[in-house]
Order: sequence, then C-alpha cells, then structure tokens
Amino acid sequence: MNKFLKEFKERGFFYQCTSENELSELLDKKKISAYIGFDCTAESLHVGSLLQIMCLRLLQTYGHRPIVLLGGGTTRIGDPSGKDKTRKLLSEKEISKNSKNIKKILEKFLDKKNKKTKPVFVDNYKWLKNLNYINFLRKIGKHFTVNKMLSFESVKTRLEREQSLSYMEFNYMILQAYDFLELNNKEDCLLQIGGSDQWGNIINGVDLIKKHSDKDAFGLTTPLITMASGAKMGKTADGAVWLDKKFLSPYDYWQFWRNTDDRDVKKFLKFFTDIEIKEIENLDDQNINRLKILLANKTTEMLHGKNEALRSEKIAKEAFSDNYLGSSLPSIRLSKTKLNENMNIIDLVVLAKFEKSKSEVRRLIKGKAVKINNQIIEDEKFQITDKIFNDNHLKLSIGKKRHIRIRLI
Repeated sequence: MNKFLKEFKERGFFYQCTSENELSELLDKKKISAYIGFDCTAESLHVGSLLQIMCLRLLQTYGHRPIVLLGGGTTRIGDPSGKDKTRKLLSEKEISKNSKNIKKILEKFLDKKNKKTKPVFVDNYKWLKNLNYINFLRKIGKHFTVNKMLSFESVKTRLEREQSLSYMEFNYMILQAYDFLELNNKEDCLLQIGGSDQWGNIINGVDLIKKHSDKDAFGLTTPLITMASGAKMGKTADGAVWLDKKFLSPYDYWQFWRNTDDRDVKKFLKFFTDIEIKEIENLDDQNINRLKILLANKTTEMLHGKNEALRSEKIAKEAFSDNYLGSSLPSIRLSKTKLNENMNIIDLVVLAKFEKSKSEVRRLIKGKAVKINNQIIEDEKFQITDKIFNDNHLKLSIGKKRHIRIRLI
C-alpha cells in the first residue's frame, strides 16, 4: 500500500475510497494535487474541521500539493448535507470576510516554504458567479439524473423527514461536482477528500470528470468524529470550540484538549498531532493526565504557537494551585468605588462575564461551583469587600475550568 494511504489508515482518517488500489498505484508513481473544500458559513472554523486540516498536513508530509477550496460561491447556496433546515443566507460582505479569516486560520497549519507542496487557495465564486444557466444545464446538467440525486443521503434524509429542501440546495451537489471538474482542468487536481457525509457529492465529481473529460479522478473520505461521551466533535456544552482566538482564547482551547475523555486521548493524539504512530502506541497509558497535557500542548502549539501552549499549561497549573492566585490568569480590574457599592458574589460573577443571568449564578452557587481564592461560596448574599483581597488580588473560579484574577484598583 502507498505510504500516504497507509498512514492515512493508521491514524484513523480512512472511511471510504473510490478505486483504492488504483489511487495507491497513482500515489506511488507521482506527486499529485488534492483538494478539500471549506464553505465560509462562519468567521472561524471550529475543531470539527480539524481532521480535514490534518489531512492537508499529511498530504504535504508525503510531498503532495494541497488545494484549499474556499467556497465563496457554494456558501451562497448552502450544503444540505447533515442539515435539517436551510442555512441562513449570508451577504457577500459576510462571506468575503469569513473567507479571508478562514484562510488565515488554515495558513497557520500548512507549510508555505516548500514551493512544490505550498498550498493553493482558490475561491469557487470566481468560476460559479458567471455561469450561463442554459449552457451549464446543457454541458453539465445533462450528466445528472434526478433519480440518482434523490438517492443521496443528504437529500433522502430531508425528504423522509418531510423537511423542506429548496431547489437552490438541491443544486449544491451539482455545483460541488463542477468544482472538482474545474480544479481537475485548471490545477490537474486528481483527488478530493472530505467527510463521510460528502461521499455522494464527491462521487458526483468523480463521475462528472469521467463523463465530461474521460479522465480518472478519485475520492477519499474521513469518518465523522464523535467523542466518547457521544457529543459531536467541535461542540461542547459551552458552545463551539473555535480555531480563532477572537472567539476562543488559547487557554480555553488548551483546556478543551486537556479535558479530553480518557477513552479518546490516544485516538486524538493520532488524529490531531504529528507525533509518529509508533511513538503514540508506546506511550504509557498509566499516566493519562500526562498524555492529556501532551495532547493539549501539541494541538495548541500547532494553532497558536509554542509560547501560548506553554503559557496555557502554566495558567492551568496556577488555576488549580491552592495557595496561588495565578499571575498568568486572565484578569479584570475592579475599582474600589464600585466595590463599595454593596457588591455581592452574584454581582462579581456577572461582572467577570462568566454568566449573564443572575438566576444562573444562583444555580451555580447552590451547586457549590463558585469559589473565591479556592474557597467554595455557598451564600448568594456573600459580600465582596477589600478584606478578601490578597495584595489587591483575588481569584474567582466557576467549576474546574473557568478562572479569572480580579485586581482591585
């Protein structure tokens, strides 16, 4: 088996492949260009997209050239795959902003120094925006049958549930297939990689290239990742785990990985780090917390840099220290004037922006989740006075994960 495909499987990336033996032979013969598409539906990607990003890194490792398709055009339509309702339509300004920001995120993960494997960024809006509808139907539409389109999971599921599927969304799979054809013609792209929910769309592209150009192209999909808890990768009780520090701090990103379920640690080390497979398999399972810190450091370093990873580890150690307020913790300032305005623990939690609702803070207090300087606060009327500050500082904690240092000025 080709070395790239071998590691692709060993890391758990593999789900399905078109003509696997032929693809393996091709990859042994030459270096190719392969693409993954990212629609620009939000200003940032979250960790649900991280497996696809790791596939791009692996392509570069083996000397192949990754093509990143930023779906400025298809975002205007909306992919129905895995969705139970139509996506909100975004303005051109929003899509453009999202596309630029997503590109910046992806550039952090990919090597731009090697000219042969330097990633190519393309926007499908460039070729989709000026399509002539009649010509498109005659040249491309003739290769698709409604019977087959209705059989694909993204369409079938919506129809079986009697959920609305617009004609606009129904066309998405044809546009994605056309993207593959365009990249095949312009960039000699021979492989599309995507999540398993994209299998039908990818097959359409492979078939279209064969019918339209009589060329062989290939599709490769990754499994949809769920955590041991059953939660979908990228989602937590607190919301999405964003890759942009504007939406999630490096420390919170580090904490997400540090809090990985024991059952997921080694799997995630294979998925989301560059540590060699043999090294991961030989790691000592007995010290699971050390492995979690390794995972948190490696993933955070890849996105935010080594300094932020080490800083986050330091913050975490300080946050759990019983006798230290944590000089590296996120901090806010509190004026003595405001403090003298009869401030209680509920006011302080709201001020720290841990919670917006006072009723939610009361619930946390009843659940013994609120601490000041590592001491549980059980009285919702607990008064905040200068006496509880240590050298004009105190540490406010909510549960095990959220901590902040408050400085009295």
